[in-house]
Amino acid sequence: MSKKVPSISQAEWEVMNVLWEKPPQTANEVYFSLEGRTDWKLKTVRSLLDRLVQKKVVGVNKNQRVYTFFPLYSQDEYQRAETQSFIKRIYGGTLKSMLVQFIQEESLSEEDIKELRSLLDGKTKKTSGEKQ
Repeated sequence: MSKKVPSISQAEWEVMNVLWEKPPQTANEVYFSLEGRTDWKLKTVRSLLDRLVQKKVVGVNKNQRVYTFFPLYSQDEYQRAETQSFIKRIYGGTLKSMLVQFIQEESLSEEDIKELRSLLDGKTKKTSGEKQ
Protein backbone atom coordinates (compact mmCIF):
# COMPACT_ATOMS: atom_id res chain seq x y z
CA MET A 1 0.00 0.00 0.00
CA SER A 2 1.42 3.38 -0.94
CA LYS A 3 1.64 6.29 1.46
CA LYS A 4 -1.28 8.73 1.65
CA VAL A 5 -0.57 11.74 -0.51
CA PRO A 6 -1.52 15.25 0.62
CA SER A 7 -4.32 16.94 -1.30
CA ILE A 8 -3.25 19.58 -3.82
CA SER A 9 -5.13 22.24 -5.77
CA GLN A 10 -5.43 22.46 -9.55
CA ALA A 11 -2.83 25.25 -9.60
CA GLU A 12 -0.47 23.11 -7.51
CA TRP A 13 -0.99 20.27 -10.02
CA GLU A 14 0.30 22.58 -12.76
CA VAL A 15 3.48 23.22 -10.77
CA MET A 16 3.89 19.53 -9.96
CA ASN A 17 3.56 18.57 -13.64
CA VAL A 18 6.52 20.85 -14.40
CA LEU A 19 8.58 19.40 -11.54
CA TRP A 20 7.76 15.82 -12.57
CA GLU A 21 8.98 16.53 -16.11
CA LYS A 22 12.53 17.42 -15.03
CA PRO A 23 13.42 17.64 -11.35
CA PRO A 24 14.98 19.52 -9.66
CA GLN A 25 14.15 23.03 -10.83
CA THR A 26 14.50 26.55 -9.52
CA ALA A 27 11.42 28.75 -9.04
CA ASN A 28 12.47 30.69 -12.16
CA GLU A 29 12.68 27.50 -14.23
CA VAL A 30 9.20 26.45 -13.07
CA TYR A 31 7.92 29.94 -13.89
CA PHE A 32 9.38 29.86 -17.41
CA SER A 33 7.96 26.37 -18.02
CA LEU A 34 4.50 27.62 -17.05
CA GLU A 35 4.81 30.89 -18.96
CA GLY A 36 2.95 29.67 -22.05
CA ARG A 37 0.29 27.77 -20.07
CA THR A 38 -0.63 30.34 -17.41
CA ASP A 39 -0.56 34.08 -16.89
CA TRP A 40 0.97 33.73 -13.42
CA LYS A 41 3.63 36.08 -12.15
CA LEU A 42 6.87 34.74 -10.63
CA LYS A 43 5.53 35.66 -7.17
CA THR A 44 2.53 33.35 -7.72
CA VAL A 45 4.78 30.45 -8.71
CA ARG A 46 6.94 31.06 -5.63
CA SER A 47 3.81 31.07 -3.43
CA LEU A 48 2.63 27.78 -4.95
CA LEU A 49 6.06 26.22 -4.43
CA ASP A 50 6.07 27.43 -0.80
CA ARG A 51 2.63 25.88 -0.24
CA LEU A 52 3.79 22.59 -1.76
CA VAL A 53 6.86 22.61 0.51
CA GLN A 54 4.64 23.30 3.56
CA LYS A 55 2.38 20.38 2.56
CA LYS A 56 5.51 18.20 2.26
CA VAL A 57 4.72 17.44 -1.40
CA VAL A 58 7.87 19.18 -2.65
CA GLY A 59 11.34 19.20 -1.15
CA VAL A 60 13.78 22.05 -1.43
CA ASN A 61 17.55 21.88 -1.75
CA LYS A 62 18.99 24.86 0.12
CA ASN A 63 22.63 23.83 -0.28
CA GLN A 64 23.09 26.01 -3.35
CA ARG A 65 22.94 29.75 -3.83
CA VAL A 66 19.65 29.31 -5.70
CA TYR A 67 17.12 26.94 -4.11
CA THR A 68 15.94 24.01 -6.21
CA PHE A 69 12.65 22.19 -5.78
CA PHE A 70 11.91 18.52 -6.34
CA PRO A 71 8.82 16.28 -5.92
CA LEU A 72 8.59 14.07 -2.84
CA TYR A 73 5.88 11.94 -4.47
CA SER A 74 5.84 10.38 -7.92
CA GLN A 75 3.35 11.39 -10.57
CA ASP A 76 2.03 7.82 -10.46
CA GLU A 77 1.31 8.08 -6.71
CA TYR A 78 -0.69 11.25 -7.28
CA GLN A 79 -2.58 9.86 -10.28
CA ARG A 80 -3.56 6.77 -8.28
CA ALA A 81 -4.73 8.87 -5.31
CA GLU A 82 -6.73 11.21 -7.57
CA THR A 83 -8.30 8.26 -9.37
CA GLN A 84 -9.36 6.68 -6.07
CA SER A 85 -10.76 10.00 -4.84
CA PHE A 86 -12.67 10.53 -8.11
CA ILE A 87 -14.15 7.02 -8.07
CA LYS A 88 -15.18 7.43 -4.43
CA ARG A 89 -16.77 10.88 -4.95
CA ILE A 90 -18.48 10.32 -8.29
CA TYR A 91 -19.17 6.58 -8.41
CA GLY A 92 -19.55 5.71 -4.73
CA GLY A 93 -16.25 3.87 -4.76
CA THR A 94 -17.38 1.36 -7.38
CA LEU A 95 -14.90 1.03 -10.23
CA LYS A 96 -17.32 -1.17 -12.20
CA SER A 97 -19.93 1.63 -12.37
CA MET A 98 -17.37 4.02 -13.77
CA LEU A 99 -16.06 1.54 -16.33
CA VAL A 100 -19.56 0.64 -17.52
CA GLN A 101 -20.42 4.33 -18.02
CA PHE A 102 -17.20 5.07 -19.89
CA ILE A 103 -17.55 2.03 -22.13
CA GLN A 104 -21.17 2.88 -22.94
CA GLU A 105 -20.40 6.55 -23.62
CA GLU A 106 -17.19 6.18 -25.62
CA SER A 107 -16.96 4.89 -29.14
CA LEU A 108 -14.24 2.27 -28.95
CA SER A 109 -12.29 1.00 -31.93
CA GLU A 110 -11.75 -2.70 -32.47
CA GLU A 111 -8.13 -2.15 -31.35
CA ASP A 112 -9.31 -0.42 -28.13
CA ILE A 113 -11.62 -3.33 -27.36
CA LYS A 114 -8.83 -5.87 -27.94
CA GLU A 115 -6.49 -3.92 -25.65
CA LEU A 116 -9.13 -3.66 -22.91
CA ARG A 117 -9.94 -7.35 -23.22
CA SER A 118 -6.24 -8.20 -22.93
CA LEU A 119 -5.89 -6.01 -19.82
CA LEU A 120 -8.94 -7.63 -18.22
CA ASP A 121 -7.69 -11.12 -19.09
CA GLY A 122 -4.35 -10.28 -17.47
CA LYS A 123 -6.14 -8.97 -14.38
CA THR A 124 -8.23 -12.14 -14.19
CA LYS A 125 -5.11 -14.33 -14.33
CA LYS A 126 -3.44 -12.30 -11.55
CA THR A 127 -6.43 -12.52 -9.22
CA SER A 128 -6.96 -16.25 -9.80
CA GLY A 129 -3.30 -16.94 -9.02
CA GLU A 130 -2.28 -18.13 -12.48
CA LYS A 131 1.12 -17.20 -13.86
CA GLN A 132 1.21 -15.02 -16.93
